[in-house]
Amino acid sequence: MKPFISAAAVLAVLLAGNLAPAQSPTPMTVVRDVGCGCCMNWVAHLRKAGFMVTVTESATRLRDTKVPAEARSCHTGSIGGYLIEGHVPAADIKKLLAERPGIAGLAVPGMPVGSPGMEQGGQTHPYAVMAFDKAGKMTVYSSHR
Repeated sequence: MKPFISAAAVLAVLLAGNLAPAQSPTPMTVVRDVGCGCCMNWVAHLRKAGFMVTVTESATRLRDTKVPAEARSCHTGSIGGYLIEGHVPAADIKKLLAERPGIAGLAVPGMPVGSPGMEQGGQTHPYAVMAFDKAGKMTVYSSHR
């Protein structure tokens, strides 16, 4: 019986060494317009995707942001050195963090129906996630339908 216990113990140690440690949630801060309701729906989408989100409100958020004026929405996030404006899907944020392109951030201008946090009974409108640089130049990062 002793050899069986020893083999089981060795197997347990080997298996434990191959297990990946649990990944901790990625922290993100979000500043939202005072009293906006859809922002918290977007935050719920991010939390469900594994982000650890801290939310604050600011009446001067739009004046203080470095997001291009034409890309602004109702909330601005900050994660991993990037700005995230509006209803950007969690999958696009994860892709951004994995690829680490030389941009300032991502934005979904306005509040398109069907984007995360803007769900309305299954309705969706096509929208683009825009990448923007520090000079404010924007390019399409991804498209959603």
